[in-house]
Amino acid sequence: MPSSKSDRPMPPDARQALEQAALLCQQRGARLTELRRRVLEIIWNSPAPLGAYAILDILRDEGRPGAPPTVYRALDFLLEQGLIHRLASLNVFTGCRQPGSHHGGQFLICQECGLVDELSNPRLEELLQNEAAIRQFEVLAQTVEMLGRCPACRNGVARHAG
Repeated sequence: MPSSKSDRPMPPDARQALEQAALLCQQRGARLTELRRRVLEIIWNSPAPLGAYAILDILRDEGRPGAPPTVYRALDFLLEQGLIHRLASLNVFTGCRQPGSHHGGQFLICQECGLVDELSNPRLEELLQNEAAIRQFEVLAQTVEMLGRCPACRNGVARHAG
C-alpha cells in the first residue's frame, strides 16, 4: 500500500484544527468518522484549497477505496459542522480558521499561486447584514471571495501553493 500523507508530521495549525474538530463534534454529538477526519486532514495539509476529486485522488493513492459520493458526503458533513468552507468561485474547499464560532467568511484568493487567506471581519458581516435587511433579504449564508494576487506573486517571488 502507498505511503499515507498522514505519516508525515502535520503542520501545527492542521494538528490544532483536527483536535478542535474532534472536540467540537464530540460536544455537538456529531460523529467525526475516520474518513471525515482524514478528509479534513487532507484539506488542512494542502497548501491550497482542494476540490472533491483531488481529495478522492489522495485517498485512492493511499489505497483507500472510494467514490465521489463518499467524498461529497464527508465534505457535506464538514461544511455542516462549520469545519471547512467552500469557495464557490473555484469549487474547492479550505479549512475554517474559526470553526467554533458562527461567522460568514471573507477570503482573499490569489489567482496565480492559489493562496487563500481567510478573513473574518465582524464589521463587514454586520454591514452586509444591514444592507440585506434594508432590502428585506434573509441571509442564510454569507461568503465574500476577493480574487487577485498575493504580495509574493505581485513581487514576482516564486511561491506556488500547489
